[in-house]
Amino acid sequence: MKILNYLSPQFGGIVDLQEEEKLEKSPQWKEGKFENQEETTMSINMKTLPGLLKKQFTNRAARAPKKNISILPFHEDEYNINIHQPKCVWYGHSAMLLQLNGKNILIDPMLGQDASPIGPINTKRYSKDSLDVIRQLPDIDILLQTHDHYDHLDLDSINLLKGKVKQYIVGLGIKRHLVTWGVEESLISEVDWWDKVNVHGMDITYTPSRHFSGRGLSDRAKSLWGGFAIKTQNHNIYWSGDGGYGPHFKEIGKKLGPFDWGFMENGQYNENWHHIHMFPEESVQAALDAKVQKAFAVHWGGFTLALHTWKDPIERFVNEARKKNLTVFSAQIGKIVEMGRNDEHYDWWTVLE
Repeated sequence: MKILNYLSPQFGGIVDLQEEEKLEKSPQWKEGKFENQEETTMSINMKTLPGLLKKQFTNRAARAPKKNISILPFHEDEYNINIHQPKCVWYGHSAMLLQLNGKNILIDPMLGQDASPIGPINTKRYSKDSLDVIRQLPDIDILLQTHDHYDHLDLDSINLLKGKVKQYIVGLGIKRHLVTWGVEESLISEVDWWDKVNVHGMDITYTPSRHFSGRGLSDRAKSLWGGFAIKTQNHNIYWSGDGGYGPHFKEIGKKLGPFDWGFMENGQYNENWHHIHMFPEESVQAALDAKVQKAFAVHWGGFTLALHTWKDPIERFVNEARKKNLTVFSAQIGKIVEMGRNDEHYDWWTVLE
């Protein structure tokens, strides 16, 4: 129902006739919506939904950390040492700051406290005061948005980032949300799968993933979802975006790999929605398929959006990586990591229990 967009700005932009005429030009648009490269379903129906919801919202505290996960303060002096060597700063779930070619890239900056659109149901973040991070960050040269789900795109975060971001590169259909929220339209570039944008000496390619999109009841699959490959003269970075396992990872590796760093979706999985969120063992295989040299697990450490415990994704990912000889690195939330200096593995989450 489009009325939701009027009731709360959090629902984002409306898919009007002009918007749909633009979207239907994409090869990914079929029969009124975007589609994945292969059949993608979820084992959820009106019969199973009540039971799933009961499990999801019952005893969530037992699946979350026992205490707040502190975010390390941002130290700009440390961040700006050796600016031409890649750096990353993870802010939990899928929010990430990258420094490449001396430029600041912010990916899926959902730094809000709640991953639910409106009350009374809330999905609280594990880290308090996360929006304060935005006030600490340097100016952002490029903001990359993989898709429009609430755990990745947040009104409060975008409002705080306005005036701080010089350019937005987003999947097809996401621009309408940003424009509705007051972002200047001329700053936004929309991309389809395999589209490449060259900016600041970097080739940024929007890559396929196996997922879906939507913020309301009438816009499901009305914007595109994907990941990003970012190539500079000396380095190559892959961001998988959300999604299930599939042959697209090998295709990405063949066309755009190998990658020095790969940030792999790993968390919020369940057998009922296995096609749209990989299991950790599949995330490891996806990194290998994409020719990732060193992998970092994301999409965990922020919210309880599935039935597994908060540490299950990273523990399974690390164990499988050891079996498959995939090198991994990890970092406490807010830690500045530099390629070749401290991009190492550390089980930081074990000290929280």
